[in-house]
Amino acid sequence: MELKKQRLSRPAAAMGPGILALAVFALAVGASCGSSSNGATAKSAGVGGSGAASPSAASSSVSAGAPSGQLGALPSLAPLVDAVKAAVVNVDVQSRVKGPALSDGSDLFERFFGFQNPRSNRRQREAPPQIRQGAGSGFIIHPNGTLLTNNHVVEGADAIRVHLEDGRAFDAEVLGRDPLTDIAVVKLKGKLEKLPVATLGDSDAIKVGDWVVAIGNPFGLASSVSAGIISARARQIGAGPFDDFLQTDAAINPGNSGGPLFNMKGEVIGINTAIVGGGSGIGFAVPSNMAKLLLPQLEKGQKIRRGWLGVTVQDLTPELAKSLNVPVSRGAVVSDVNPDTPAAKAGLKPEDVVVAVDGNPVDSNRALTRSVGFKSPGTEVTLTIYRGGKKQDLKLKLGERPPEDELGTGFGGGEEGGAPSQSDKLGLAFEDARQVQGAPSKKGAVITSVEPGSPADHADLRPGMVVIEAAGKPVNNARDLNRILRDAKSGSTVLLRIEIPNGRILRALPIP
Repeated sequence: MELKKQRLSRPAAAMGPGILALAVFALAVGASCGSSSNGATAKSAGVGGSGAASPSAASSSVSAGAPSGQLGALPSLAPLVDAVKAAVVNVDVQSRVKGPALSDGSDLFERFFGFQNPRSNRRQREAPPQIRQGAGSGFIIHPNGTLLTNNHVVEGADAIRVHLEDGRAFDAEVLGRDPLTDIAVVKLKGKLEKLPVATLGDSDAIKVGDWVVAIGNPFGLASSVSAGIISARARQIGAGPFDDFLQTDAAINPGNSGGPLFNMKGEVIGINTAIVGGGSGIGFAVPSNMAKLLLPQLEKGQKIRRGWLGVTVQDLTPELAKSLNVPVSRGAVVSDVNPDTPAAKAGLKPEDVVVAVDGNPVDSNRALTRSVGFKSPGTEVTLTIYRGGKKQDLKLKLGERPPEDELGTGFGGGEEGGAPSQSDKLGLAFEDARQVQGAPSKKGAVITSVEPGSPADHADLRPGMVVIEAAGKPVNNARDLNRILRDAKSGSTVLLRIEIPNGRILRALPIP
């Protein structure tokens, strides 16, 4: 299944433009303006709360299986659920949205037809902000009231109210959030006593086929429990450059966002964040180990700073491995090195194949992005590479990753796996002309893919065309074109000058 063409669900009320472009809708329910949404909020009960059974006791009860070769009764999950559910919370969010412009209704044209008379010179007045209600889930990870949830649950929140299973409710504030991984840290306010706490487990230890339990509030049904298995690991669903989701068939629905996915020891190994719209039994969770890496910065309210090499990379394929004389089949091929970057200063070159970072294997360009991106700028790392068929180590000091809108060149990867860009909204993917064999020009951006029915398709753009000018500005590479399209205003049209084998043509690309 090609997930880029599937519809993924997350809360629409909290979506960013990049996610909108990929049709990823938030799981936390964003109700319509002025009324509370009946969305489900996932709760993950904590281990260690008053009266809660220990995780080890719970796991011993549920791990007993049938004798080998025999079909026995499945063990009850009740001990595990009782041990952990108290730490799962409901997260109710209020945000203010700008209301539409209003008039005094004195113009009959407006009163009967609902829009302004084009001949009227009267000024419209702005409607007062409206309150939007949303709901999601979370789980307490520290007795001081710190809890984890999804970024899309609390993004843009003016007020947050957290409800515990024991009936207590607290106002809360966001300490830190990271849109690129959809993780947020929230802190409860007020008198905090005997809070139940969930334990973060090792998501790297979970295996495909292992049993997991999700607890949440789907469609407002508080503390609902579902069970299933880990269906896949390291899933990339197009949500961002650091996609590394756990896939599960445990029932996850709108309102489960931010809730925990437990292993059989009662440890949280994932944060439920997305589902495939229209699909059944296909849900995704952010691995707990990813949250652990970001917690120190998020708890302090710091902006997430990520390591960066300054290269354009792509996956190593068997064909590329053969042509590059590389004795491995998986890795990240350097297709370009940006000048004056850590990679350039360290001597990294195009056609180098990165197979490990500090001894940890790298099997794709996304893996390289994650491995480098979760290290702090200034960190010294050792890249294991193949160059000219020979293996060697290269030491360098990481720089700081630029903002996402300066990275990414469309569907096909990009600069260290940049996030979805404006080109995604246009249904357009492109690469540097000098990287494409057979391109009619060595300067410009070669169109490599056009999505049917997209704005690019309607503009009669086709793969193989080379864009050499956009909006009157020269396009020397894919980065130039990405920047011009990013800066173009919504509703405008960008004139493209295109080079083809028989000459040059013009195309007008509307910006959605």
